[in-house]
Amino acid sequence: MVKKPKIAVIGLKGLPAFGGAAAVGENIIEQLKDKYDFTVLSVSSHAIKSAVNVNGIKQIVFNKIGSGSINTLVYYIKCLIHVLFNKYDLIHLHHSESGFITPILRLKYKVIVTFHGVYRVNDPKFSELHNWFFRFSEKLNALFANQVISVSLPDKEYIVEKYKKDVDYIPNGITINDNLKEIINSKKIDNYIFFAAGRIYEIKGLHLLLKACIQLDIKDPIYIAGDLDQVPVYKEKILELAKSLNAKFLGLIKDKYELMRFVSNSKFFVFPSLTEAMSMMLLEVVSMKTPVIASDIPSNKAVFSEEEMLFFKTSDSYDLMLKLQFALNHPEKMDNNANNAYNKLSVNYTWDIIANQYKNQFQKLIK
Repeated sequence: MVKKPKIAVIGLKGLPAFGGAAAVGENIIEQLKDKYDFTVLSVSSHAIKSAVNVNGIKQIVFNKIGSGSINTLVYYIKCLIHVLFNKYDLIHLHHSESGFITPILRLKYKVIVTFHGVYRVNDPKFSELHNWFFRFSEKLNALFANQVISVSLPDKEYIVEKYKKDVDYIPNGITINDNLKEIINSKKIDNYIFFAAGRIYEIKGLHLLLKACIQLDIKDPIYIAGDLDQVPVYKEKILELAKSLNAKFLGLIKDKYELMRFVSNSKFFVFPSLTEAMSMMLLEVVSMKTPVIASDIPSNKAVFSEEEMLFFKTSDSYDLMLKLQFALNHPEKMDNNANNAYNKLSVNYTWDIIANQYKNQFQKLIK
């Protein structure tokens, strides 16, 4: 029996996956677990301590220390210590900000890193010090990793220009399984507009949607799913804007199929993010054949065209209002866009295609 190469995966923080980047890593592993012996290094803030085997994938769960950035910092340090005192054939890092451990990892291992976004501007959820540290770590990853992969084509171009580093673009994808097909086939369109994000704060653009709905005097229900407790000041702003609207806050929906039912049955989905790499949420919405109104950020337009999605000017609530009005008045056009987007997704952005590209990258680094 041929021994499978051993790959340690750092940065997902836990299986089953929660959040877009973790879902990316989980799907890659799921597709390739017959060819590689993966060990996912996780932390108890994101995984159940006893979950040492998830769908045939080995998981080591470290105890969390503190919360937020302290917990994340300690998690990465624990991962570093673990792999230095154990033996793997390759390290797969996730997130550009993980780079502060990369130079030390390179003393023993080949390292491949997947960037799920870059730090062109400060993230408002974090302090100036945090944002400086993220950029510093991003630079270390770009300089020291054996191979950098970007899930976003615009981000790839940015990394190549800034760091003069060879970067491969491998997009995110989707698996449309039987359960998801059943949701699509049992669509019952309800009279609500839908917004969802795992963590809701300024860069997700919910305030733009609410302002546009106020300007248009929309009476239809607006369903909002996600964790609104990330930034207290932003939460107050959102609740104030929502007072005059028929807004319903659903909270964070962790059950993927429950979330997809809300997506599938909505009149249309609004994706007003100010910045993204390549959003898993957006791909999942498209997989439900749900019409989308999206910001015209480069990462969205790098994947979908105006024949597949209705775009509005980023950060412009008035233009979003105009696009909402258009969508309400032209349901057939919106449905046609949704079908076009679904067809592109099902041909070009499936996990079997994408995982094969990762396999090629792994093979180049594993001797």
